[in-house]
Amino acid sequence: MNAEPLHVSTVEALVADATAAPSLHNAQPWAFRYLRDMGVLRLYADLERALPRTDPENRGLLISCGAALLNLRAAAAAAGLAPVLRLLPDPAFAEFLAEVDLRGSGSPDGTLAPLAPSIHRRHSSRLPFHDEGISVAMKEMLSEAARVEGAELVFPDPWHVQSILELVRDAEGREALDPGVREETARWTRAEPSAATTGATDGIPGEAFGPRQRGTSAPVRDFAVGRPVPGRGWALFEKNPNIALLGTARDEPVDWLCAGQALERVLLRATTDGLVASVTSQPLEWPEIRWAVRDPVSAMTHVQMVIRLGYGPEGEASPRRPVADLLDVL
Repeated sequence: MNAEPLHVSTVEALVADATAAPSLHNAQPWAFRYLRDMGVLRLYADLERALPRTDPENRGLLISCGAALLNLRAAAAAAGLAPVLRLLPDPAFAEFLAEVDLRGSGSPDGTLAPLAPSIHRRHSSRLPFHDEGISVAMKEMLSEAARVEGAELVFPDPWHVQSILELVRDAEGREALDPGVREETARWTRAEPSAATTGATDGIPGEAFGPRQRGTSAPVRDFAVGRPVPGRGWALFEKNPNIALLGTARDEPVDWLCAGQALERVLLRATTDGLVASVTSQPLEWPEIRWAVRDPVSAMTHVQMVIRLGYGPEGEASPRRPVADLLDVL
């Protein structure tokens, strides 16, 4: 073990990298506590930022926190650290998600460190992608990134992609008929651009919604939920989107944390290699249709996220909460 705890400024930089992770509606449902004398950083779920109508089991919340953990690990590796991670260390305290000993011995993770420069470049792109495929070699590289984290990434056949698109439309229709879900979405998203909402540190601003689709050829959630968005136009999206399903063998809280780490490793790998991406969990938020999303020809048991990948413009950045608001130092 390293004898000296890390300086607080180093920990603040690691947390800033961790919280660049994606989260459902950009709610950023995490909180950190640094135990300075022990050199330990703890991650907690911030349940005040949960989405009880959209995510009643907090599955998406834990996936988001898992993505933040992966960013933390990548940033630590780039800083020459070899942290030791424990998931769900206290079964009696469900909000206590992980403990990271930043003084771990050993060598930094040489596979994670090269991904760190992509942490702040990665943004969800809800813009049209080019209508071109992804190479088999690239798909295998992304699948391996998921496997390293104990998850599976599969690229379904075209016929199943069309089935997934139909399930996304089904989920959108269900949302439109559920006032609670609509109100929750409206709470965390803003039809105005960032310039008109100075000081906002969470949620999704209008410029990150992307254009409305002419047709529904890509699985992109429409955060407008019927509200007018100034300056927002229409666009044709790719006819043959590259869709990947990220899943796990089990469906417990520890699996959701692992899925989040796998998701972010896949997204950082994709960003590093010149791809852009967006994610959606819409058809997974309705238990009665979630089962139909899985690829019947794969061994994947529980789909945790639908990922759209491709080549095209990078998305707009969404705001982030200041580190001072989510890190306690003891």
